[in-house]
Amino acid sequence: MTSAVIVFLKNLSLGKVKTRLAATIGDQKALDIYGQLVAHTLKQVSQTEQDALLYFSDHLDSDLPQIEKQFSLRLQKGDDLGERMSNAFEDVFDSPAQKVMIIGTDCPGLDSSIIEQGFDALDAHQVVIGPATDGGYYLLGMKNFYGCLFEDIPWSTSKVLELTLNKCANQKLTYTLLKELSDIDNETDLRSWNELQGNDLSTRIKY
Repeated sequence: MTSAVIVFLKNLSLGKVKTRLAATIGDQKALDIYGQLVAHTLKQVSQTEQDALLYFSDHLDSDLPQIEKQFSLRLQKGDDLGERMSNAFEDVFDSPAQKVMIIGTDCPGLDSSIIEQGFDALDAHQVVIGPATDGGYYLLGMKNFYGCLFEDIPWSTSKVLELTLNKCANQKLTYTLLKELSDIDNETDLRSWNELQGNDLSTRIKY
């Protein structure tokens, strides 16, 4: 394994995914939307050349949308998001891998070309980040394991990207940013995404 994509996802369980979205549209619709986001993400990853690993939140689950690529199934380990991501990176670098990237399943604008751009960027930089409009990031890649990027970060806040970039600067890690994209966390995000897609039914999220 020379390069790998880690996909972090929650198990598709009613009432346990997209809770902010479910607060206004209901648990079942939120689950359906999350299923669409997962299917989109796996499809994009399947179109890349890198090895792919799915890290589930609660238990291993092979009941996933039909995809062409063979994924390795693993379980997230840790008390918070930072610890879980850190442990996943450390595991995959021990594989060993030379370039490792992590993505989530909340970003309908993420496509295979952006993933490939991220890996290409790691030829010249130690870290690559895909910034999200909410102040977080939808993608993080690195050429070596930099555990400091996961320490003392207030996850799920608007400070995540800023503090991560500060850590890169403090550690003198070279980095580059990819295009900014939006996650789907609530109904406003969902409506905004669909409005941007116009009449393109292939990219609109159904609900």
